[in-house]
Amino acid sequence: MSALGKLFRTTAFKLTLAYLVVFALFAAFLLGYFALNTRRLFTEQATQAVDIEIAGLSDQFNSAGIRRLTQVVDARSRRPGSNLYLVTTPNGDGLAGNVGSLPTGVLEKPGLTETIYRRIEEGETAELHRALVRVAQLPSGFKLLVGRDLDERDRLYDVVLDAGKWSTAAVIVLGLIGGFFVARRVLRRVDAMTETTRTIMGGDLSGRIPVAGSGDELDRLAHNLNEMLDRIEALMRGLKEVSDNIAHDLKTPLTRLRNRAEEALRISGSEAEYRAALETTIEESDSLIKTFNALLMIARAESGHARGNMIDFDAAEAARDIGELYEPLADEQGLSLDVEAPAAVPLHGNRELISQALANLVDNAIKYAAPAAKANGEPSAVTVTAGTEGDNVLLSVADRGPGIPEADRARAVERFVRLEKSRSIPGSGLGLSLAAAVARLHGGELRLEDNAPGLRAVLVLPRLLPLPQPAISSAPAEPAEAAMPQSGTAPA
Repeated sequence: MSALGKLFRTTAFKLTLAYLVVFALFAAFLLGYFALNTRRLFTEQATQAVDIEIAGLSDQFNSAGIRRLTQVVDARSRRPGSNLYLVTTPNGDGLAGNVGSLPTGVLEKPGLTETIYRRIEEGETAELHRALVRVAQLPSGFKLLVGRDLDERDRLYDVVLDAGKWSTAAVIVLGLIGGFFVARRVLRRVDAMTETTRTIMGGDLSGRIPVAGSGDELDRLAHNLNEMLDRIEALMRGLKEVSDNIAHDLKTPLTRLRNRAEEALRISGSEAEYRAALETTIEESDSLIKTFNALLMIARAESGHARGNMIDFDAAEAARDIGELYEPLADEQGLSLDVEAPAAVPLHGNRELISQALANLVDNAIKYAAPAAKANGEPSAVTVTAGTEGDNVLLSVADRGPGIPEADRARAVERFVRLEKSRSIPGSGLGLSLAAAVARLHGGELRLEDNAPGLRAVLVLPRLLPLPQPAISSAPAEPAEAAMPQSGTAPA
């Protein structure tokens, strides 16, 4: 298809053409209406002037007779720009006036008539004029004709019509030029978008749609599409990283699992040795299952499928439940677990995922605060807080462990990322990733802050989401399954 053909087929050009046709018709209607009403107004004024003249001249005839009438008509006929006058005998012979010739039968028609005429001073070859005349029958058979020339009315009507024709033509030409310009500009931007999509379909996810900076609807569309492309690129990059990490991080436990099973078959001879090998294998399998469960939960949160299970619940109650669940583990590690949630904190969201995210944060805090407390020989505490800040709900977990350096906090929430100093602590590096994914699902964020010393992880969640009330409620996370300890933080 040629460039001009593509231009004519654009929606912008078609809309411009449609608006142009509507506007041209409307303009033509207004001009025609104005011309007709101007013509009608002029005719009414001429009729009124003729009627006044007829009445006045009839009074002259009635009061002083035909002689007086002819004198008045003769005087008025000689004035520059005068109306049309004619007084005739009963036989049709002219007595006074400035009308030289009339079509046959005009004097026989009483009332108002439009006709053609010539003035007395004009020759037989002169151009005929149009006039609005009225013929009055006087006593004794005399006739009086008074008229008003209509050339001025016709000229005005022609001027308005000509102006309308040229104006309409100018509107059409300018409209087509404007439509061509608008369509070309829009087509150029759409072609740029098309070229970007081809680049992306070719495998280069770094391509972005150009933004003109005008702030129009195409710019808004480009901004939204670029944000979508940023998200897609991040997801694809994350997918590649996850695939690489799964292949790298899960290869070691799977190899260890196989080696232990092979070792048990090769050297174990008693039932107790076989049982110990099986128990070790089950532990390794449970760790792998937890890793895959965490990956599935992250995928579920990032895909948005969990939005269908949003309910209204008390976030403070969920925090107290998590605290009660992890209190024995904290006591076992020599830590105290405090929950500060005295008042109800209403929240609309997925209770199961929020509870799981909070459980991961508490598990991480216990995991990394316990070694620090034992090394210092001082009692330490993990504090879980549920409260509000404006329109947001804050669920925080603070510990007195080594914390995370500020430069590493952005990396700490990525999947399978374990900082160097946390390599010696068991875990898969998915705990903070899941918490961050749950926060994004609810339109919030996960903040990692300095607790001086230690780490303070805060789930910032909007209190209300712009989502319809679901028909089916989500059940709270079961204690045994909800608390899947995952490693995500690292000592400073």
